[in-house]
Amino acid sequence: MGNPQFSLEFFESKLADAKVHFERALDCKHTEFDDLYPYMIEHPQFFWYKRYVAWSELLTIVKLGEELELDWKPHFTERQREYIGKRVMSSRVLDEWFETNDSKEHVG
Repeated sequence: MGNPQFSLEFFESKLADAKVHFERALDCKHTEFDDLYPYMIEHPQFFWYKRYVAWSELLTIVKLGEELELDWKPHFTERQREYIGKRVMSSRVLDEWFETNDSKEHVG
């Protein structure tokens, strides 16, 4: 598969991108999804769907990492790892991804 260090760096880059994409979707910030479907912003279900797409992307990258035996866990808090392990995007994931409302580490 080539240089393992390059593969790890590539994976970590894609994982970080997927995490930022999901967190931006949680914060209702602009993502590339907005550019792909600009007409969707007019529909009430848009933000739910946008979050679902970002969550699916994150889970896909994590699953790929697991299949390649690359450690994705250090990039997430214990609670976030638990949510990812359950694979279901619930209201709890949406409400508690950032741990507490007082110390949110929102993306810029």
